[in-house]
Amino acid sequence: MTSLISAPDRTRGDICPGAFKLHHATDGSIGRVRFPGGHVRPQQWADIARIATELGDGNIHVTTRGNMQFRGVTQDQEFGCVVTQAGFVPSQPHDKIRNIIASPLSPELWPLVDALDAALLATDATAGLSGRTLFGIDAGDGAIISQEPDFAARKVGDRYQLVLGGAPQHVTVSESDVPEVLAFAAAWWQAHRGDAWRLHETPEDISLILADIAEAFAVDKLDELPAVPETTAAPIGWIDNDHGRVTLGAGLRFGFFPAAVAAMLATLGAETTITPWASLVIHDLDESHAEAAIKALAPLGLIFDADSPWLRITACTGLPGCAKSKSHTHDDAVALMNSDNIPDGLVHFSGCDRRCGHPRVAHTEYLAVAEGEYLITHQR
Repeated sequence: MTSLISAPDRTRGDICPGAFKLHHATDGSIGRVRFPGGHVRPQQWADIARIATELGDGNIHVTTRGNMQFRGVTQDQEFGCVVTQAGFVPSQPHDKIRNIIASPLSPELWPLVDALDAALLATDATAGLSGRTLFGIDAGDGAIISQEPDFAARKVGDRYQLVLGGAPQHVTVSESDVPEVLAFAAAWWQAHRGDAWRLHETPEDISLILADIAEAFAVDKLDELPAVPETTAAPIGWIDNDHGRVTLGAGLRFGFFPAAVAAMLATLGAETTITPWASLVIHDLDESHAEAAIKALAPLGLIFDADSPWLRITACTGLPGCAKSKSHTHDDAVALMNSDNIPDGLVHFSGCDRRCGHPRVAHTEYLAVAEGEYLITHQR
């Protein structure tokens, strides 16, 4: 059996990094910037490239919550000032709770994501939530639900099914009510959660939240839970849209890319989505620009081949960047990649039992117990 943190200490406070409270690692501070829905507008990429180059280690790291991290930061206060000036932090008290993921191939959800973000910002109580709290908007394909968000809504017909504590519920609301309903639920839980960080830790609260939602909003009840399609891998490669347009899905080796990529995305001028699966989606290009983007970005490490084995292997930061790690996880993952012994399916290297960045689906886990030594288990 893998040795995991079965009863983590919830009294020590929230240590998730943000724009103002950075996490201190061996390779410098880590600042995290939230982009609701993972949606990055083209004009934002130039500032992102500058922040990575001038304040960080020159790379942009992505997270399973669709956010960005900048490692190697040496000036914590300046980092907070710069990201605020760039317009990335509309409310300092709410900085760490704006974790919203959305179906990456559904740009029609962006207005709903923005409305949810606005509702959270307008609710004082939500500022007290843990930085691990996760919100989601699912287009109906189940991809976002697979990430087990605390507070989410999944499109079912012309309404949205509520998802609480990662579990679909027998309740639907109108699209226009989704932002306020999720903000209401999150504020309710903040008032009752105690030391818990995630809603699934207090499952007894879910029925109480639903009861109060039913009193405050117009809800419909589902006789049966709609089937959730089996999720697929991150969208990678050339994806044809309507009217001859193209969307590109790009995988990220170890979940990061150099600032030069951000600079090119600024020049490209396309809307972009950070997915929860260490990848980017570049939206709505004409064919000539899509071809040019692949030629420019592939040499910088972006992966457009859906069959690349690098899409199957992930790893936490490991040594030397993280002092908690027991091994150089990236080097060890590369060694496995170059061997003939890669297990089927997804593989994740964890340097310690915190298991940072591990997939939310079935995978083979390499848990470091010493330098170059791993306990191998199958996680489901």
